Amino acid sequence: MQAGESQALFTAMGCPCEVRLFATDNDLSQQVLRQCHGEALRFQNKYSRYRDDSIVSKINHSAGQSPVTIDPETSAIMQYSSVCYVQSNGLFDITSGVLRQIWNMDTQTLPRQSEIDNCLETIGWDKVELETDSIFLPDPGMELDLGGVVKEYASDAIAEKARQAGIESGYVNLGGDIAIIGPQPDKRPWPVGISDPDHTDKPVATIQLSKGAVSTSGGYERYTSIDGKRYSHMINPKTGWPVDSLLSVSVAAPKAVVAGSLTSIALLQGSDTGVEFLKNCGVAFFAIDQSGEYHGHLEKITND
Repeated sequence: MQAGESQALFTAMGCPCEVRLFATDNDLSQQVLRQCHGEALRFQNKYSRYRDDSIVSKINHSAGQSPVTIDPETSAIMQYSSVCYVQSNGLFDITSGVLRQIWNMDTQTLPRQSEIDNCLETIGWDKVELETDSIFLPDPGMELDLGGVVKEYASDAIAEKARQAGIESGYVNLGGDIAIIGPQPDKRPWPVGISDPDHTDKPVATIQLSKGAVSTSGGYERYTSIDGKRYSHMINPKTGWPVDSLLSVSVAAPKAVVAGSLTSIALLQGSDTGVEFLKNCGVAFFAIDQSGEYHGHLEKITND
C-alpha cells in the first residue's frame, strides 16, 4: 500500500466489505479505519433479522401484539423504505422477506402455490403502522427484512463518518454498494469495475467516480436452480414468484441508498420494463439483459 493508505477487508451483513482511505496522519488513518469497521458491525448487529437482540427481531417478534419504539436512525430507514414502496408501486416491500422461507438456496423443488399464498397473506407494507417514533406490524407472522436497504444506508453513513473525521480520500464498498469518501490523493477519480455476469472476475465496463455512489446487482449473483432452470433471488411480493429479470444493473447516484434501491426496483420490474424504469428516473445506469445486450450509460464509463 502507498504511504498514508489504510485498508480494511472484512465480512459484515453477509457480504465481503472493504474500506480504503488515505490520510497524511497515519494514526488518524488507522483510527478512522477502526471506526468504519465498527460502524459496519453496528449496523449488522442492530438490523440483522438473525439476531434475537436486533431491533428488527424485536419488531418481528411483536407482530400482531404491540408497537415497538424506534430511534431516529431506524425511523429514517423505515421512512425511506416507505418511499421506495410507493415509487415502485409496491414491488419494493420490506415485508416480503417471509418469501425466503420457500425461495432460498436450499430450495430443490418448486413451492406449491398454497405455500406461496400463505406467505402472501403476511406481506404488505401498506398494512404497517409507522409513526415517527414507533412501528407496528398488525398481523401475526409479518416480518421486516431490511436486506435491501440497510447495507446501502450503512455505506453512506460510514463514508460520511470518515469525512467528518477529516478523511478526504477513499471509498467504502459493502458488497458492491460503493460510497466515495473523496477522490484519490492526486484528485483522480476512483475506477469502479462492473462485473461481466458471464465472467464475474472480469469487468465488462468501468466507471470513474470522484464522489457519490454506485451500486451493482443482478440475478446472476444469487439464484436457485430447479429442474435446470434458474430462479432469481429477486421475488415479486405481489405474486410470490421470482422475476425474469435483467442479468445486471448498475446505477450511479449521489447516495448509495438511492443507487441500491433503484437497482433493486429495476430488477423487480423484470427484463421488459426495468430499463424503461431507469430511463424514466433520469439516472446514470448501465444494464445487461438476458441476451447480453447493453442498455443505458454511466457518466465517464469506458469499456474494457
